[in-house]
Amino acid sequence: EQLVEYGGGSVQAGESLRLSCRASGFMTKNVCMGWFRQAPGQAPGKEREGIVSIGHNGVTRYADFTKGRFDISQDKIENILYLNILNLKPEDTGMYYCAAYEAVVCVSWKPRERDFEYWGRGTQVIVSS
Repeated sequence: EQLVEYGGGSVQAGESLRLSCRASGFMTKNVCMGWFRQAPGQAPGKEREGIVSIGHNGVTRYADFTKGRFDISQDKIENILYLNILNLKPEDTGMYYCAAYEAVVCVSWKPRERDFEYWGRGTQVIVSS
């Protein structure tokens, strides 16, 4: 199982980005996926911040801070997960990760790092004011 993120970059505040995550190697269609981020200098041991998850039934769960600026979608034919981020702010700066786990039923709560088994290496987002 492999997850590869791309699409990050350096942008100005107010701009938008679309992050992508290509998934491969999963043996079932029962894959629950999500996006997380980690701010620069985050304290060791602190969990990555969950942004949004999407179940294999299409149900999405957004963290409260997303406030309509983040949108998850997926191309099930190409096995690509997307994260659109609108009106980027300097506090959005960080490493963004795609994650997944396989389960017949995806968890019903907002995304937590501890629930996800497979992780990509991340894609960097830098937002300048």
